[in-house]
Amino acid sequence: MRTYIYDHNRTPLLDAMNEYQANRVVKFDVPGHKGGRGNRALSGFLGESCLKNDVNSMKPLDNLCHPVSVIREAQELAADAFGAENAFFIVNGATGAVQAMVMSTCKSGEKIILPRNVHRSAINALVVCGAVPVYVNPGINKELGIPLGMTAEEVERAILENPDAKAVLVNNPTYYGICSDLKRIVEIAHKHGLLVLCDEAHGTHFYFGEGLPVNGMAAGADMAAVSVHKTGGSLTQSAMLLMGKGVNADYVRQVINLTQTTSASYLLMVSLDLARQNLALRGREFYAKTVEFAEYARGEINALGGYYAFGEELCNGRDFFAFDKTKLSVHTRAMGLAGIEVYDLLRDEYDIQIEFGDIGNILAIITGGDRALEIERLVSALSEIKRLYGRSPVGLYDHEYINPTVDLPPQKAFYANRISLPIEETAGRICGEFVMCYPPGIPILAPGERITEDILDYIAYAKEKGCSLTGPQDMNVERLEVVE
Repeated sequence: MRTYIYDHNRTPLLDAMNEYQANRVVKFDVPGHKGGRGNRALSGFLGESCLKNDVNSMKPLDNLCHPVSVIREAQELAADAFGAENAFFIVNGATGAVQAMVMSTCKSGEKIILPRNVHRSAINALVVCGAVPVYVNPGINKELGIPLGMTAEEVERAILENPDAKAVLVNNPTYYGICSDLKRIVEIAHKHGLLVLCDEAHGTHFYFGEGLPVNGMAAGADMAAVSVHKTGGSLTQSAMLLMGKGVNADYVRQVINLTQTTSASYLLMVSLDLARQNLALRGREFYAKTVEFAEYARGEINALGGYYAFGEELCNGRDFFAFDKTKLSVHTRAMGLAGIEVYDLLRDEYDIQIEFGDIGNILAIITGGDRALEIERLVSALSEIKRLYGRSPVGLYDHEYINPTVDLPPQKAFYANRISLPIEETAGRICGEFVMCYPPGIPILAPGERITEDILDYIAYAKEKGCSLTGPQDMNVERLEVVE
């Protein structure tokens, strides 16, 4: 193994880009903006340096589809930093990494065990490759109304009932910061010959922070999708796919190339190179500051009354095995407001943009890049919202998750003959498309699931409260495509 992979001061891709710029290469290739000269408005918006570094693949800069030099070196450094056997840069987000994990482990008709509160990217992968989901219903916290993690016992039961399953997918953590007993699930799955895939879109910091839940590679998982841009400091849309020992990385690369662009952005890839360097050298300090900010905010918000910024006190060793202390997840229903209402008020009245608000909760993403004054501003705004808008919680919807009834595999339902019906007439029918609030992007309905009155009530309530509903052909979500 070459010694450079241990030197995390190195930035091989950035160095190659700097050398390319120093050579003053004449551009007779794409992109057509020619370093910004062809689109001055874009250059003015993004900056001259950004446009000059928006370049095409070439021998000195390597090629993400078949990396043999500087991109390969950057990926090897990333693998070392994250404790993985191999790592691939992904330029279409953790969505691309999740889909690659699923499609490289499951073929058409093969089963994968996963929690139903997965991101839509996992179910999208089933639509594309034809794998069949075996859902493990997550636990539910009735007070918060949110889905939790999977218990190891439920995962083992699903494996025993489906001995032909190929893999188990685990959220680590969920959007709310909740973790399952990943080590135990890995042990059980491997004992029965199944691979373990981790959706760690919100777990980059698990690899570098102290006192946080175990990360996928340390737990012995086979693959992990890590959305570095969310909490790791790279540009939006950049992510990594990590692999453990025994995974055929060359085959996984082929699967990635089925859907990933052949024109990978060097801006995104260099951002991953620099994020890895920063995390490897300064990640521990950065995430210690993150936890300090989040813990302080939790205490201050809970002191306001009416809100509940939950944390490790809810850990039960089962479906709420561990908590991500960097997450500022706040329950709002006791104050008489849906999470999406608090989300809208923070943005519209106080110029504070948080990650999301749903039926009963909000989530603020905090990192070491925040400032103490901004934390105080968020706490003050929440205090004002409670004083000005707080009311009785009577009549508010009290749960975020509805156990699905799966009648058809997602691929079969999505590509079936379908008819469009007014949404109020679809109860009892099999859904042929997705319906979800975004964010977080966890489907309320997925292709192949039975539509119930409870689900329709949830959708109507989400629309009434102002949630951003996505997925259906009908952008107004007044009609649904159902299997004919």
